[in-house]
Amino acid sequence: MMLPAAGLDGGGANGGGLPALPDFMGRKSKYVRMDDVLPQEQEGEDDGGVRIRQRQSSRRYVFACSVFASLNSVLLGYDVGVMSGCILFIQRDLHITEVQQEVLVGCLSFISLLGSLAGGRTSDAVGRKWTIGLAAVVFQAGAAVMTFAPSFRVLMIGRLLAGIGIGFGVMIAPVYIAEISPAVSRGSFTSFPEIFINLGILLGYISNYAFSGLPDHINWRVMLAVGILPSVSIAFALLVIPESPRWLVMQGRADEARAVLLKVTDSEDEAKERLAEIEAAAGATNAGKYGDKTVWQELTRPSPVIARMLVTGLGIQCFQQVTGIDALVYYSPTIFRDAGITTESQLLAATVAVGFFKTAFIALAIVLIDRVGRKPLLYVSTAGMTACLVLLAAALFLLAHGLVPRGAGIAIAILTVCGDVAFFSVGIGPICWVMSSEIFPLRLRAQAVALGAVVNRVTSGAVAMSFLSICRAVSVAGAFSAFAAVSALSVVFVHRFVPETSGKTLEQIESLFGGGDGEGREELELGDVEQLVQKG
Repeated sequence: MMLPAAGLDGGGANGGGLPALPDFMGRKSKYVRMDDVLPQEQEGEDDGGVRIRQRQSSRRYVFACSVFASLNSVLLGYDVGVMSGCILFIQRDLHITEVQQEVLVGCLSFISLLGSLAGGRTSDAVGRKWTIGLAAVVFQAGAAVMTFAPSFRVLMIGRLLAGIGIGFGVMIAPVYIAEISPAVSRGSFTSFPEIFINLGILLGYISNYAFSGLPDHINWRVMLAVGILPSVSIAFALLVIPESPRWLVMQGRADEARAVLLKVTDSEDEAKERLAEIEAAAGATNAGKYGDKTVWQELTRPSPVIARMLVTGLGIQCFQQVTGIDALVYYSPTIFRDAGITTESQLLAATVAVGFFKTAFIALAIVLIDRVGRKPLLYVSTAGMTACLVLLAAALFLLAHGLVPRGAGIAIAILTVCGDVAFFSVGIGPICWVMSSEIFPLRLRAQAVALGAVVNRVTSGAVAMSFLSICRAVSVAGAFSAFAAVSALSVVFVHRFVPETSGKTLEQIESLFGGGDGEGREELELGDVEQLVQKG
């Protein structure tokens, strides 16, 4: 968790506030800030020291805001991780059926889409900052109800509230961070929610392991109660983080937006430049660029430019989940049991290993995403996941038919599950949310991201709620063979529909899809080709 912070003192080779690493295979990003390459004769020693301190100060501030805005993501991750172990004890305590287990686990994704849908409109009405606070309050209420639930029915009521809170949180965090971050490090900072989700999953697994020795009617309640703690700290976060400058401009509060931009940029000139870009984008909206259409009319009956954005944004959200990541996370004990691990402590210890790999590799993604670019990491991620899923399906098939030794099969199963979550975390896991929060124009961004979150949660819920039934119908090996086929399709999708957005401002990215000024579009697309040649 502290890895990204180390780079805040160094500035990095790309000025992005990340650790200075050796050039990736000898290449450098072509996207750098003008104030990072000022000629020496224009910048005296004292002035250079001031610039460096200003840059470090603004990066630290954006880093802190990104961390605080991402705290709600810990709640989603913790719930996902802790429920994989809780379900074992809830079943014994409340005597729920297998169907009820599937509903309890998978319904969170469907319920959270209600929060995501409401979150887009709410954040446009009351602001990004206070939507973050609302998400924490609703989740706290749900977690408290689940902790003291005497029956399955009351447990589901708590799950409903927690899911709505998570829906708010998972939608608003990437939007807020993308709108306060500088272009050169936006990818890294916007990945923070994903690393906090992974941290939450790891903490959930550890909680399972730590409290599993308590009596069955107490242990799962303690596990769920611990999830309330991260949301309490959000009350402090709301006193620290500012409102999004882009939202402030949309509300006609340009002076407040300027004050925020002075804190998150390296100089007053840069703040003025970014404010002018935001005001131009907001002015185009107010001037009737979208005609008389409401936001949802524009999204449901989109222009060709918006349609291309929706294909990219919603498609990548869908592929993030239909490749089976939630099946691996929610049901990892079931998968490992099918592979031959028998004791409860060994099952929970194996899931801790999965959580560790997931968290470690998302930290690597944060370091690489603005240096290597979005698209190269997506290629590595989707291809690697496909290979791991094929090997996992093969290992489970061979084990089921006694064609490999039990010890070797278990080792292959653990390695491929850990490999799949590692490839997921280094690419499509965080980049899915980065891309979704940066490709849409200002007017549509919050509600388009909310729509993407809905697609993500629906596909996640469908996978989680159907996994056990599919396994019973076609075996666990058959289920992961299907996931492998879908993962192979995701490689094709990335190649065909996902552009490279690294290093561009939010206002420039619209040109990649054919929007904005034609001349700017040609220049940016040429720059994209150059970047992919350099980095691909």
